[in-house]
Amino acid sequence: MIAAYLDAFVPAFGLLLLGAFLKRRLLRDDAIWAGIERLIFWVLLPSLLVVAIGGVRLAELPLAGMLAAIWSSLAIGTLASVLLARAWRQPHAAMTSVLMGGIRFNNLIGFAVAGAMFGAPGLALGAIATGLIVPFVQVVTTTAFALGRPGRLRLWPVLRQVLLNPLILACALGFLVAALGGLPAGIGPLLRSLGQASVALGLLAVGAALSLATLRDKPGLQLATAVLKLAVMPGLTLLFCRILGLDPLPTAMAVLFMALPTAATSYVMARAMGGDAPLMAAITTSEHLLAVITLPLWLALVAA
Repeated sequence: MIAAYLDAFVPAFGLLLLGAFLKRRLLRDDAIWAGIERLIFWVLLPSLLVVAIGGVRLAELPLAGMLAAIWSSLAIGTLASVLLARAWRQPHAAMTSVLMGGIRFNNLIGFAVAGAMFGAPGLALGAIATGLIVPFVQVVTTTAFALGRPGRLRLWPVLRQVLLNPLILACALGFLVAALGGLPAGIGPLLRSLGQASVALGLLAVGAALSLATLRDKPGLQLATAVLKLAVMPGLTLLFCRILGLDPLPTAMAVLFMALPTAATSYVMARAMGGDAPLMAAITTSEHLLAVITLPLWLALVAA
C-alpha cells in the first residue's frame, strides 16, 4: 500500500517541484510558460476529458448520485467562501479570490493520482467528476466577477463566457461521444496521446506558477480558505456520497477531486478579471503546499 501511495504522489508533487526549479533556473521566460498554459487549456486537457468521458458507459455510472454529492458540496462551499471573505471584511475583488480558492480545483493533480492509484476506471470517473465540477464552478466564478463590475449584470456575456470555456465544451463533447458509443478509429488514439501529455506538462506549469514569496499576504485568510478547500469540501462530499449510497470507487473519485487545491489558472483569472491577484497567488501556493499532507490522508480515508 505504501508503495502504491508513493507511486501516485511522488510523481505528481515531484513534477510540481521540477516545474518550480525549471522556472527559476532553466526556463525563466514567462512567455514560455504562458504558451504552455494555453496549449494545455485549449488542446491537451480538453483531449484528455473527451477521451476519458467518451470511453465510459453512461448507463452504468451513478451520474445522478455523483452530481448531487458534488453540487451540494460546491453550493455550501460557495456560500462559505463568501461568508469567509465577509468575516475578514474583504472587498469584492478579494472575495472572488477566496471564492476561487474555495471551490476551484487543480484537476491535473487529480488525474495523475487517479490514474496511478485506480487505472483506467479511476481516470474515467475522475473525468466524470471533472465534467460535473467545471460547469458549476465556471458559472459561479464568472458571475462573481460580473457582479463586481459597474452597471447592471448582463446575462448573455456571462453565459457566453461559460459556454465557450474549452473544458466545458470538452466535457459536453465527451458525454456526447459516450452516448454515441465512443470515438471513431484513429481519433481515439490521437486524442489519447494529446491527453497523456496534459498531465506532465500541466503539473510542470503549475509548479512554475507557485511562489513562496506570496505567502506573506493575509496568512490567516489563506489558512482559513485552505481549511475550507482541503478539509471541509472533501468532508462534505464524503458525507453526501455516504448518504446517497454511492459505491466505493465513485465515492473515492468524487472526494479526491473535491480535495484538490485550487487551479493555478485562478491567478490568471484574478489578474485578467479584476480580482485580488496577489491574494490569489498566495492562496494557490499555500493550498498546494498543504495538499502534500491532506491529499494522501483523504485518499487513505476513502480507501479504508
